[in-house]
Amino acid sequence: MPHARPSCAVESCVCITDILHQFAESLGNAIDAKDPHTRRHSDEVAELSRELARLLGCAQRQMEIIHLAGHLHDIGKIGVPDAALRKRGPLNAGEWAALRRHPEIGAEIVRPVLPLAEAGVVEMILHHHERFDGQGYPHGLAGTAVPFGARVITLADSLSAMLQDRPYRPALGFDAAVAEIVRGRGSQFDPEVAEAFLDHREHFRAFCAGTPETLARMESGLRGLGLAPAV
Repeated sequence: MPHARPSCAVESCVCITDILHQFAESLGNAIDAKDPHTRRHSDEVAELSRELARLLGCAQRQMEIIHLAGHLHDIGKIGVPDAALRKRGPLNAGEWAALRRHPEIGAEIVRPVLPLAEAGVVEMILHHHERFDGQGYPHGLAGTAVPFGARVITLADSLSAMLQDRPYRPALGFDAAVAEIVRGRGSQFDPEVAEAFLDHREHFRAFCAGTPETLARMESGLRGLGLAPAV
């Protein structure tokens, strides 16, 4: 007896999910293109976030939602003047205020996309600059009041940013970035997320270096979970 074909509804759902991921990646690339110092930053944040989520025991669907939010976390920078994004040196008060609005701008850009809003992506974008100690922005949320996905993206975003050259400072080495994460554990970063990173720091060192062996192992692990690695 021949196998029944998946329903059109199931096929459509899979297709829509794929399109959302591809569109999110495309938008992330568009934002990165505004600033040559953040080349592929959104891709890297998405991949680091998904890997952290995996190590934290997230289910497949939650991993993919966090991955998608990672691609879109900085989409609000489309509303930030280039002069602030590319400025070499300290930002003045007005520029800093404009930059701090990007999570809110990003959330409003994505909010009309109902599947993303329902999946919690909007809240992850809105709160990815909150801190575990409540000293972040835009709402000063603390602890588990910050959405879990946003707490994961916070660490991935910080790690990626530290390892890249920026107009105001050169890139840090991986060990220096690790030291900053140790310093921020429990204040800037969720201690559970920080521990997942620190317990697997060598894994992330190789990942950030982009070694073929590590990327191959990572892709194999994703396939084992039924996930297609991002390209």
